[in-house]
Amino acid sequence: MEFNEKLQKLRAGENLTQEELAEKLYVSRAAVSKWESGRGYPSIDSLKAIAGFFHVTVDELIGREEILTLAEQDKKESRRKYTALVCGILDCLYILLFLLPVFGSGGEAKVSSVPLLSVTASGTWLKIVFITVTALTAANGFCTVVISNFDRPVWNRHRIVTGMALSVVGTAVFILARQPYAGVFCLILLVVKGFLMLKEK
Repeated sequence: MEFNEKLQKLRAGENLTQEELAEKLYVSRAAVSKWESGRGYPSIDSLKAIAGFFHVTVDELIGREEILTLAEQDKKESRRKYTALVCGILDCLYILLFLLPVFGSGGEAKVSSVPLLSVTASGTWLKIVFITVTALTAANGFCTVVISNFDRPVWNRHRIVTGMALSVVGTAVFILARQPYAGVFCLILLVVKGFLMLKEK
């Protein structure tokens, strides 16, 4: 008997609906439905909770091959969460552009290094683009860090892709605007994120 059939049988034996079981296990009804339809397995923690709730062992719930599959899924999910968290933290570092003197500013006679908000040499519209790209990337990073704590792989993936796109745009904007220090700062963060994403595969 497969895990999904065992779960259905155990739930029916306790006269519980999928929603009631979900409440007892602190998961969504959709998760219980997915498990019972055979479209996925619970995490190892959820599997332990199911075994404890029904007073059975994990071995009684799931076979050895299924345990290996489950362990591999958990490992991949942990890697994805770690990558999302680190990429989010790297995006949050964009806030340093508001504080560090990495932008060239001043006339032709004297150029000084200033933080983003003190830039005067570039046109107003270019400064607005700098601020917008920097703020959006930092905000995306903050959202990524928060979302990485939830069990929402699709959200994590969207935030990582958005962060990569913003990093590419930021790097290109700063380099094209002849702000080499800011461009190199963004390029380093972009390379580290790219390396993390390749390593996750």
